[in-house]
Parts: sequence; structure tokens; C-alpha cells
Amino acid sequence: MKRFYTDVTVAAEDGGFAIRLDGRPVRTPARAPLALPTAALAQAVAGEWRAQGETVDPASMPMTGLANAAIDHVAPGPTTFAAGVLRYAQSDLLCYRADGPDALVARQASAWEPLLDWARARYGVDFAVTQGIIPVPQPDETLARFEAVVAAIDPFTLVGLSTLVTLSGSLVCGLAVVQGDHDAGSVWQAAEIDEAWQVEQWGEDAEAAARAVRRADDFAMAAAFCALCSTVNSRT
Repeated sequence: MKRFYTDVTVAAEDGGFAIRLDGRPVRTPARAPLALPTAALAQAVAGEWRAQGETVDPASMPMTGLANAAIDHVAPGPTTFAAGVLRYAQSDLLCYRADGPDALVARQASAWEPLLDWARARYGVDFAVTQGIIPVPQPDETLARFEAVVAAIDPFTLVGLSTLVTLSGSLVCGLAVVQGDHDAGSVWQAAEIDEAWQVEQWGEDAEAAARAVRRADDFAMAAAFCALCSTVNSRT
């Protein structure tokens, strides 16, 4: 749609921060007020609205999109949304190792084992780690612990976590970023080890390279979104 506003402001109200265009409140696609939980996140969303040109392009407003999703889709039913994230606890990328060649096996272990060690220490869990792609069940205690952890996360952080987990294929990777204990760039490199190995062996075409860049950008954006929600993050 054409840009219909001139001024973008942030207003503190009802314990949150609302986005206003020429003094009028912005609403989500479901017509709820676009209210953010932190001033930092509100300013980032407002910045996306300020950056629009003659037309408003939702594709250029990823943080606004995540905020809309948190308000319209996650907040009304967080348990249902969390269940989708928790599916990755049963099939976490970090638990499925290559059975060769030795160089790839060593590279995975070097990057993935420290992340699993972090989760073991942080949450008091253990993991079943295997070689190959045949599914192995994770301990019931681990699944129950992660269920409690994800249930305690607020809707805004949860929608960002969902993006991190979906892109990486790993709940552990997503939580490591959300909790602020690991750098998002390093975690993404760890999650992309298999893809990087394939490129090294066989090369990469332009389309695949462009897709890899988009995925990395989406991961970094979701990490930034979660960081801006940091005052409402769970420390469970």
C-alpha cells in the first residue's frame, strides 16, 4: 500500500510501548494494537516504519512481522505454538552425527559437543547422541525439562525462538542464542556445518548461495529480535 503517514512515534502505555503513525495507533493484521514489551524493540519496529518509501513493503519489515505474529498467533495460544518448537527436542540436529568421513565427524564434534555440554549444565539434561539419521528417543526427563523451559518463555521471544530453531534444526542452538550465552553468528556456523561441508566437496551454485545468505540473514534477524525482548526473557 502507499505510505499514508509522515511521523512515526513510540508511546509508553499499559505497561508496553505502542507504535503510532501521525499519532494514530498501528494495529496488527488481526486488528490488535501493535504494542511491544520493551522500548528497544518498539524503537526497532518504529525504525522499520520510518524506513519505508512511497509504498509500505511488509517484506522489508521483518521485526514488525514477528511482532504481529507474537500478538496475533502466539499470545492467544502459546501452548499450541510451543508444541511446534518442542518437536525439535526429539530430533535435535546436534544429536545426529555423520558416520564419516573422519574430518566431518571431527568438525561436528568440535562445534556441537560444546553446545550440548552447555545445555547439560544449563538445564540439567542429557542427550542420546547417534551416528546416522535413524531416530533415537531422547530421555523423558530431557523432554520434560525442555517443555518447562519453553513454556516459561514470553510470546515475543517464543516467536523469535521458533525462527531460530526452525532454521537451525536445533532447539539447543535456539536456546543458546535466546539465553544470550552464545554468539548468534557462531551458533549459525555450527548449525551449517553439514551444508558447508557439502559446498567444500562439490561446490555451490548461485541460487544455493543466495538461499544460504537469506537463511543466515533471517537467523541473525531473529536473534536480534530476541535480544530486543531481553527484559522479558525467561531465565528458567
